[in-house]
Amino acid sequence: MTLPIPSSDLPPVVAGPLLRRLEPQRLVLWLIGTEPLSLSLQLEPTGADAQRLPLTPAHCRILPIGLHAYIHLIEVVLDTPLPSETVIHYDLIARTANGQEQGIADWAPHLLHHNQSLPSFVLSSRTDNIMFGSCRKPHHTSRDGLAHADSVLGPHIDEPHARPALLMLSGDQIYADDVAGPMLAAIHALIQRLGLFGEYLDGAVVADSESLYTHPASYYQRADLLPAFKSNEDLRERFFGGVEKPIFTTTSAHNHLVTLAEVLAMYMLVWSPIAWQIIPKAKAPTLTPQQQQRWEQETQALEGFRQELPNAARLLAHVQTLMIFDDHDITDDWNLSAKWESTAYGHPFSRRIVGSALVAYMLCQGWGNRPEVFHHVVDEITAWTSTTDEHNRLEPHAQDAIITQLLAFQQWDYVLRTQPTLIVLDTRTRRWHRRRLPNRPSGLMDWESLIELQHELLDEHSAIIVSPTPMFGVKLIEVIQSLCTYAGFALTVDAENWMAHPGAANTMLNIFRHSRTPGNYVILSGDVHYSFAYDVKVRHSKQVPHIWQITSSGIKNEFPRRLLDWLDRLNRWLYAPRSPLNWFTQRRDLIITPRLPDQRKRGERVWNGSGMGQIWLDEQGRPARIVQHNADGSPATEFLPTEIEAQVVTDKGQVEHRRA
Repeated sequence: MTLPIPSSDLPPVVAGPLLRRLEPQRLVLWLIGTEPLSLSLQLEPTGADAQRLPLTPAHCRILPIGLHAYIHLIEVVLDTPLPSETVIHYDLIARTANGQEQGIADWAPHLLHHNQSLPSFVLSSRTDNIMFGSCRKPHHTSRDGLAHADSVLGPHIDEPHARPALLMLSGDQIYADDVAGPMLAAIHALIQRLGLFGEYLDGAVVADSESLYTHPASYYQRADLLPAFKSNEDLRERFFGGVEKPIFTTTSAHNHLVTLAEVLAMYMLVWSPIAWQIIPKAKAPTLTPQQQQRWEQETQALEGFRQELPNAARLLAHVQTLMIFDDHDITDDWNLSAKWESTAYGHPFSRRIVGSALVAYMLCQGWGNRPEVFHHVVDEITAWTSTTDEHNRLEPHAQDAIITQLLAFQQWDYVLRTQPTLIVLDTRTRRWHRRRLPNRPSGLMDWESLIELQHELLDEHSAIIVSPTPMFGVKLIEVIQSLCTYAGFALTVDAENWMAHPGAANTMLNIFRHSRTPGNYVILSGDVHYSFAYDVKVRHSKQVPHIWQITSSGIKNEFPRRLLDWLDRLNRWLYAPRSPLNWFTQRRDLIITPRLPDQRKRGERVWNGSGMGQIWLDEQGRPARIVQHNADGSPATEFLPTEIEAQVVTDKGQVEHRRA
């Protein structure tokens, strides 16, 4: 592998800035520079004087991840609170090694809206306007909902009350396990261009990352990197098998990311057009005719993704963005069952695959949600990445120690004490195992974490809960998952839902029944690659809590259309609100009424199409309006109550009547 180009030929910033946790007296931002940058943050609220704050090491942690790549973790605590409901323009002014000063307009002009000289954000006093979504696969043939959301924001850029309070990304921000061949080539080109650090590999045919990148099996054949031992058969199935999943999608893991450098490069390429601009166009390696055909199809899909990427980056620079992982951020079916965990973590190569993705998630996503809980591990990672050997490779023992620490970490979830309170759940790392049936899916949260959730909800009037997987899903699909689980095919159908584990399901329902937990809940979810909205009431409780399950998925992914049409139709027939079949399920304790898409076909209850969800809440924390912005540019789809005529609150607060 050739050496990286000199830093003088690179732009100062290769990815970002992303606006992360924003509060009146605390601002959290993230970016990757090509050198350690001396930064100043300029803030200019509308109608007030600009202030410029030098970002000292106390405000900006800099982590080397390559010879010419440095993650900048920016956390600024302000003495004077910033105003709410006010457009606040900002700039990050970088002083480079040669003494030049450049602002965002110089090194990232694509982040500026039309007629704007600086990007901006708004601090909202209430969390009553939220954009949300999940599942953004770059090489899916649909358009990018994240980029489309930028076009929704654009006309309101000077209207603080019309801008969303936050953007919630509820999982699968990257697909570490499902990577297009041309994307993998771009990843390797970016690793070389920035000199991202290599690593040693244990338990694989290849000894180190450089051997991995150049190995003939590196493209579409990564299963061959495992030694041909019988004990490795489960690993091949879980990490590289390309398992056919007829109920949902066909997942191909033959290009599964392995190293930390690969995952970090993936983040840069899905969030920044600059990362693409500094690398040459991907050239196909030696492939079979079938692989070559697939390469060409993926190249065409990725070209559309690249064209829309500046708009997606602009959205992330203008709206507070919070995130949580789901499985594809790490690997498909991550921690699905106790058997999955023992298989994956008992082998050094698969443990490294999971661990590298988790380290990258912490640096690129997790830290920005809750910086205060990561101080110690950031110190350890900085010490680890600050020293490499003569081959530009990281020390493996320190890497394994950090992975062990993160695999045991229990503070990925977080709470925002806003109005309403926002609680973001970790449904991946604190699972409720089936000790006697280790092959069966684990509960999405264990008893202890569910009790902690109850504690966070006590005495709250209303709450927004972000659960990556819907708490209340399409019942027929859940039944199919259960049947496949009993037949031994849990991995084949992604058999993960809240009702699949009796202990987790009953504990969750009891939390809703508790006399001191809220009366109004909004649950925001993704994961399933289609969108829907349910009104849910829980029977047999002193107060009848009202729950709205609102699901938006995917940002750039879709469910097979004809299959979903049939599943939706059968579900409507078999599990209607008055169906006796409900009495054989957890729904006997629930009253579930679907909201109907206003552009639906006859009887349609779910909506299939890439895009971004948006919800407006009233003062009691109840949905006033639920919308799915369609990435293909068609009019937004609104989910309406099932009454004959529903009152719908428009963007400007007016009430209009639409027939449901």
